[in-house]
Amino acid sequence: MADSIRFILNGEDVALASLDPTETLLDFLRLKRRLTGSKEGCAEGDCGACTVLVGRLVSGRLVYESVNACIRFVGSLNATHVVTVEHLAAKDGTLHPVQQAMVDCHGSQCGFCTPGFVMSLYGLWLTSENPDRAEIERALQGNLCRCTGYEPIVKAAEQVGQIRPSALFDPLERERAEIVARLEELATRETIAITGPDGRRLVVPGSIEDLAETLAAHPKATVVAGATDVGLWVTKQMRVLDPVVFINHLEELQTITVTPEGITLGAGVSYTSALEVLRKEIPAFGRLITRIGGQQVRNMGTIGGNIANGSPIGDSPPALIALSATVTLRSAKGTRTMPLEDYFIDYGKQDRQPGEFVESLFVPRTKADSHVAVYKITKRRDEDISALCGAFHLETDAEGVVTHIRIAFGGMAGTPKRARSVEAALYGKPFTQAAVDAARDAFDLDYKPLTDWRATADYRQLTAKNLLTRFFLEVSGTPQELQRFAAEEA
Repeated sequence: MADSIRFILNGEDVALASLDPTETLLDFLRLKRRLTGSKEGCAEGDCGACTVLVGRLVSGRLVYESVNACIRFVGSLNATHVVTVEHLAAKDGTLHPVQQAMVDCHGSQCGFCTPGFVMSLYGLWLTSENPDRAEIERALQGNLCRCTGYEPIVKAAEQVGQIRPSALFDPLERERAEIVARLEELATRETIAITGPDGRRLVVPGSIEDLAETLAAHPKATVVAGATDVGLWVTKQMRVLDPVVFINHLEELQTITVTPEGITLGAGVSYTSALEVLRKEIPAFGRLITRIGGQQVRNMGTIGGNIANGSPIGDSPPALIALSATVTLRSAKGTRTMPLEDYFIDYGKQDRQPGEFVESLFVPRTKADSHVAVYKITKRRDEDISALCGAFHLETDAEGVVTHIRIAFGGMAGTPKRARSVEAALYGKPFTQAAVDAARDAFDLDYKPLTDWRATADYRQLTAKNLLTRFFLEVSGTPQELQRFAAEEA
């Protein structure tokens, strides 16, 4: 068993044998290392002022991703390379091309958010040659600026996109082979256990078997994958968590398997990692992924974590329930699998026994002629929490009669929930305007939504009914969704 978290910070090796299990990377950088380029704007992963890159080995390949340092815990960083804005410029003060482009295009005014924008653009620049406007805007979804209006920042991204990484000026390209070797040395299959100054504990299991044993011994432990929810428990709700078990490094939970029967997603698969597969296999689900948080949140957050958290406004459960997904839970005693809709019992309560964790999700393959749609309703299009999210899966026979219909909504009840009365009103009938109009009233039997600051109960109920009508219109060949980047969403 190991007794320290080890990672690389810019060019320096870091080893921590004593650590608060919920110390954020941002606090570590600013307060302990005096790397103050990263700023705290929101402390909840919304504004992007704290953005840094975290590099990790994925099947032997070094991958850098933008993350929110304000909600990323230091305990999750073992065998990673943390890169801050201070690492970009040359030692003689020459700006990195990304930084210079921001200067040339006047992409900064007050400057508070600028380091975060630079790091998001740097992450894009490392992975995409000559990105188009859609790619640039997607990369910047998680960065907010109150001064420039974004256009100069987009122009900076377009300018630097024409310059490719070179060992002459880019530190990550110059050091890549060295960093890979150092990270391979830091990687371990040993379980790491650390006690903080106040006696609270953190555990980094060496394997999925070690995770099961750890949770058997500590069934009330808080399991942290991406921390996009748990981070806010600490920064906003000031919860004291003990012990904390970090699982974001476990490759066994990060597999994606596509077979003729369907898709199996490990619980640790991030939204970013799942995006291309879902875009190809279930396009409507793929479009939803691009509207979950910003790029930093999608790099950190996991679909399994979204399920395990059990939030009634989580975006992925309605789509997965409509697609008849199943969830597999694991513990030291073995595994069990159930329909995902049965996993959600009541508000804040899931069918997960002490010591169990979400291991994987299975999504059956849809028929080629079926219709799938997912609708996310928010106050703003990007980086917002849903007022409600609805998903539809329809199959009809040659005469247009409904042979299969599943409808699920989040934000309409204490759990993600199917609209069974609406389904019953449609099943076995021709899928026509008249049938849809008649089925709308059945929503009143299925849901009694609440009023909160995101939406009123009446708005939610009417919107759910209207989404059924929208789904019918789209199935009938009338496009209803406004899409700015048609090529990207195709």
